[in-house]
Amino acid sequence: MSEIEKVKRVLESSRVIALVGASLKPERASYRVMAFLLNQGYQVIPVNPVKAGQQLHGQTILASLQDISETVDLVDVFRNSEAAASVVDDAIGIGAKAVWMQLGVINQPAADRAEAAGLDVIMDRCPAIDIPSLGISKIS
Repeated sequence: MSEIEKVKRVLESSRVIALVGASLKPERASYRVMAFLLNQGYQVIPVNPVKAGQQLHGQTILASLQDISETVDLVDVFRNSEAAASVVDDAIGIGAKAVWMQLGVINQPAADRAEAAGLDVIMDRCPAIDIPSLGISKIS
């Protein structure tokens, strides 16, 4: 399966997305991407330990992936490449189906661990770019 095919499958099969590194600042990519994903019909759970309890786009920010009470399809990582390693390990720990490292976020050892645990891994891409470019229609 090509990377593009995997990207499309992950985006089409995901419904619940945990967005790690959520920001309340409109100039941040995580802020804009979360709004985009919500508009596409995904359920997006923002995660940021420093901002836990606050509201972002009408959703309560949680402190960690472990605080999420439902099954997470996709963990979208808005952290630097080094910090992504612990997020990926947490994603494996909660039984997420896939992990997505945003543009510029590359951590091959973490990706290898996730793939070994059965998760789909996408690195150095953005769903807000891939969804329209791949013609993925709004989730219902």
